[in-house]
Amino acid sequence: MKKIISLLVFAALLVSCNKDLVEKPDNLIDKKVMGDILYDMSILEALKYQNPNPLYENGINPKTYIYKKYKIDSLQFAKSSAYYAADYREYKKMYDDISDRLKKEKKTLELVIKKEEKKAAALKKAKEKKVKDSIAKAKKEKELKLKKGKDSVAKKKSVKEPKSKKEKDSIAKKKSIKETPKKK
Repeated sequence: MKKIISLLVFAALLVSCNKDLVEKPDNLIDKKVMGDILYDMSILEALKYQNPNPLYENGINPKTYIYKKYKIDSLQFAKSSAYYAADYREYKKMYDDISDRLKKEKKTLELVIKKEEKKAAALKKAKEKKVKDSIAKAKKEKELKLKKGKDSVAKKKSVKEPKSKKEKDSIAKKKSIKETPKKK
């Protein structure tokens, strides 16, 4: 008798384990869409705690935003979430997929940030080089002006100072002719 009762209890346990703990709702959210909703909620909740100003400035409530985006209501979300949570293994798999997706997105964003930092550093370096080049150019122009000035002064001196004794004598004669008064 004890064996039969034990067998019946064991059979009842097996049958009861196959029953759904939570009834499937009429408007169940698709599993893939539920994963997208949980992903978006994760991002918005993280943003809410890391930097809430953009959300508040734009008047965005993360949950309300999600409900409008996926055209669902809070009751539908709660029932669907409870239904998927009843199957622990599937719910864990869903969250693992979301975690993997978040990690991929993080890696992608880190690469984009590194590229932007490299680009900013290259622009800064180019600006510094441009400033250095413009300073060097200004110095060269100044040196050229000074050199031209020195060359023009030297040229004037060379024109004024005759090189040979004959030239000196001819210049002296010209000066003496100009200095002697003319008779009337």
